[in-house]
Amino acid sequence: MTSSFDVVVVGAGSAGCALAGRLSEDPALSVLLLEAGGSDDVLEVQVPAALYKTFRTRRDWNYATEPQPAAAGRSLFWPRGKLLGGSSSINAMIYIRGAAADYDAWAARTGDPSWSYEQVLPLFRRMEDNGRGADDFHGVGGPLRVEDPRSPHPWSRAVVESAVAAGYPRNPDFNGARQEGAGLYQLTQKRGRRWSTADAYLRPALHRPNLTVRTGAQVTRVLLDGSRATGVEYLSGGQRHAVHAEEVLLSGGAINSPQLLMLSGIGPADHLRDVGVEVAHDLPGVGRGLQDHPLVPTIWHVREGRSLFRGESPAGYAQWFARRRGPLTSNLAEAGLYTRSSPELAEPDLQFHFLPVKYWQQARVDPDVDAFTACAVLVDVHSRGSVRLRSADPTWAPAIDAGYLTDDRDLEALVTGVQKAREIASVGPLAGVLAEEWSPGGTVSSREGLRDAVRQTLESLYHPVSSARMGTDDQSVVDPELRVHGIDGLRVVDASVMPTLVRGNTNAPTIMIAERGADLVRAALGSRVPARSVDQVS
Repeated sequence: MTSSFDVVVVGAGSAGCALAGRLSEDPALSVLLLEAGGSDDVLEVQVPAALYKTFRTRRDWNYATEPQPAAAGRSLFWPRGKLLGGSSSINAMIYIRGAAADYDAWAARTGDPSWSYEQVLPLFRRMEDNGRGADDFHGVGGPLRVEDPRSPHPWSRAVVESAVAAGYPRNPDFNGARQEGAGLYQLTQKRGRRWSTADAYLRPALHRPNLTVRTGAQVTRVLLDGSRATGVEYLSGGQRHAVHAEEVLLSGGAINSPQLLMLSGIGPADHLRDVGVEVAHDLPGVGRGLQDHPLVPTIWHVREGRSLFRGESPAGYAQWFARRRGPLTSNLAEAGLYTRSSPELAEPDLQFHFLPVKYWQQARVDPDVDAFTACAVLVDVHSRGSVRLRSADPTWAPAIDAGYLTDDRDLEALVTGVQKAREIASVGPLAGVLAEEWSPGGTVSSREGLRDAVRQTLESLYHPVSSARMGTDDQSVVDPELRVHGIDGLRVVDASVMPTLVRGNTNAPTIMIAERGADLVRAALGSRVPARSVDQVS
């Protein structure tokens, strides 16, 4: 079966849903959205605290890294959403943009001032419907609902007070004038329910006759006519289909987008030949430069009190169904802190996620006791990895090398992060809650001992980016307008294009990239409906 559209969007995740929603606002544009997974209409997606129940299911691509030599040779789990909303339907809902300096660095690296913080801030404001109202940093009336935690756990408030007692500044808004300090995170929720990009952008657009959404459709390659993309091929119901389009937009994320480029013959020529893919365009940067935020958990038993693992009870569900309140509204990581591993640093390089529950081995093991977890996350990452094909067969998972701790600076910063977590736990109200340290354990005190503990317990925060990064150098994959170098009619619009990681959770920046991408595509196709400014939604 062959069909034609003005635009085909590959992947209905954080970026893809936003693109489909924005582009279909123009009735003159026909838009097709293809998603390999299925529906998001399940309780495990809607109930915030149930997020880990989607892991390792058919709603998860269920990726794993290659064994990581610097992380005790372990292969680490990387969940990625395989359903409408993508990873925004299975993530921890934390709404963080990153530091202003991150975007100014993007502008410097790409040579395009439109990626500076001053220029992207209106896009962030345009996409927001912030429960706190509009101000210089936030917007209202946008599709993405952002709210404060509805029923925060007492230990989450306690850890903020303990951080302040330890000398860290209080920060009520990590997306405001400054990032440094301790506070509660804002969340992509609406009245105690997850608010993914499928909720925010896609569902309001489904009634539009110019938007077609096909689930269970795994794209296998981009169709090329010489140096121009003309559409895509995909598998659905055991059948192979082709669709043609003026613009092909890849929004599969930092794993699937470079994988699809390489399956289409666009990538490092030697590698493609090695796996039996015919080279269409030698683009050496595809799959290179992969970055992720690593975390290290410090876990304590508690003297008294009930952790969130007791929230999944008849009483907890009764609260959620009746009033959308109670422990099941929790995103698990309710409180946070930004700080620096060294006072010489210009910007924070450490972000903490504090969880009033035992979070161990990426939720592979259900909590068995009441406990508290402080995750030290490195947000200024020096190590780099890669995405590579294992086979020319598009159903094979790619080879993911996260490159964790290949730069010693990352290891040293995380060791300092564990020390800072212990410092916070020893003062203020949290000190009265916590008992003995379970991991890495109070007997591990030297930096060398902590280095080994970091290697043994490091995990992913699930923020892969930069595997198809934008720029103008010979290792970049897309230009500052997100067009694939050397191929007309093809763009990548997702987290893979980030020149570098941002200092924070990557969902909000990915949606911002989609907002920018939609504006660029509409301009290229001569849209009759201009992009809305923030003044029209705030």
